[in-house]
Amino acid sequence: MSRAIVLTCLILFGLSSVRGEEKKQLPKADDKGFIPLFDGKTLTNWKATNFGGEGEVLTEEGCLIMKAGEPLTGVTWDGAELPKSNYEISLEAKRVQGDDFFCALTAPVGDSACSLVLGGWGGTVIGISNINGFDASENETTDYFSFDKDHWYKIRLRVTDTHIQAWIDKDQIANVDYSDKQISVRIEVEVSRPLGLATFQTEGHVRNFKLQKLKTEAK
Repeated sequence: MSRAIVLTCLILFGLSSVRGEEKKQLPKADDKGFIPLFDGKTLTNWKATNFGGEGEVLTEEGCLIMKAGEPLTGVTWDGAELPKSNYEISLEAKRVQGDDFFCALTAPVGDSACSLVLGGWGGTVIGISNINGFDASENETTDYFSFDKDHWYKIRLRVTDTHIQAWIDKDQIANVDYSDKQISVRIEVEVSRPLGLATFQTEGHVRNFKLQKLKTEAK
């Protein structure tokens, strides 16, 4: 192969790499510092999660729609690298059909991840999976919440260097100091990492899905 051909190949490879890096940039933050994770129209930066038996994933009227699967349906982040700590994710979610979790939000915690489960184990269990190997149904964050169908709930998950915190509307539902704890996810949602959403035999809708980087640790 001539030197000219080799040089041309290297240039083309370099241009391809640059394009790839540009494609993987996080969306631009708004004037309040919120980075939109879902544009309300397309699945840009997302891919349907291959759980096996999953339902349809689509977008409609500003919503990310996850149809009921057998048992799981969801999406996994396929965009730029995300922060592993000192960030907050906010979204709105609702259960449309079904009686189990309509939103399991899996998100980074350092080099691991956790899942905020909303309405699992028959419809009312909420909490963080997993803490020291125990899931949301059997650890310190286990609680119960009666969710109305077709009602939008405002959800926040905050991860700092030491704490995992979560809210439904204005109510704080978790405040875990994980400094000396092992954080992980259930094996079923390993494919949701680093960031993902999932439903269980339930149709769930999500909108206003955003991320905000935190300048300092919030406790």
